[in-house]
Amino acid sequence: MRGFGFRRHLWCSVAIVAFLLPAGPAAAGNQKEEAIADSVRVALSNAISDARPPRPEFANIDERIQYLHWLGEMSERLKRKMPDRQTRREFLETVWYESKRAGLDSALVLGLIQVESAFRKYAISPVGAHGYMQVMPFWTRVVGDGDRRKLFHMQTNLRYGCSILRMYLDMEGGNLYLALGRYNGSRGKAPYPNAVLAAWKQWEFRK
Repeated sequence: MRGFGFRRHLWCSVAIVAFLLPAGPAAAGNQKEEAIADSVRVALSNAISDARPPRPEFANIDERIQYLHWLGEMSERLKRKMPDRQTRREFLETVWYESKRAGLDSALVLGLIQVESAFRKYAISPVGAHGYMQVMPFWTRVVGDGDRRKLFHMQTNLRYGCSILRMYLDMEGGNLYLALGRYNGSRGKAPYPNAVLAAWKQWEFRK
């Protein structure tokens, strides 16, 4: 699955930060509302409105086995943050589906969620960003149906977050450092991209 035709860019400059984040109020997710081209707006709106459920497809049995191994390992890593097994499984299945759909590494998305909300579904930041991926409510007006309450729906939140990050990557020509800064509303500043890139390493799946 590809996200807006972008070829994945490998960017590797990682700062060392602690894996466990404090459980205080979410402080990230301050995307800025800015002018975007109509073609980008339409592509993003189409990506958001696709209502297909997160059902993974595999080219062969080996891919499916690898996915199941990933699911099992990530579930163990996430157990302390999400004690309920069914909730944890549904969350990871959706992260995997939405990240692949947007052409993103699932470990990157998990790292971003760790930094943004510490895996809290109903997190709200001081600037009003919502949910796991701390999506700003204005996006529901720009490319959605205007219902900000849907940002607390798991798949909707992950779809918005992955699609927005994909858009920023395309806008920044594949520069992940700048795209992450734009996602956080701190483009050009190091702390947030470095925090996400460090958290990304915590969720890498070693085959």
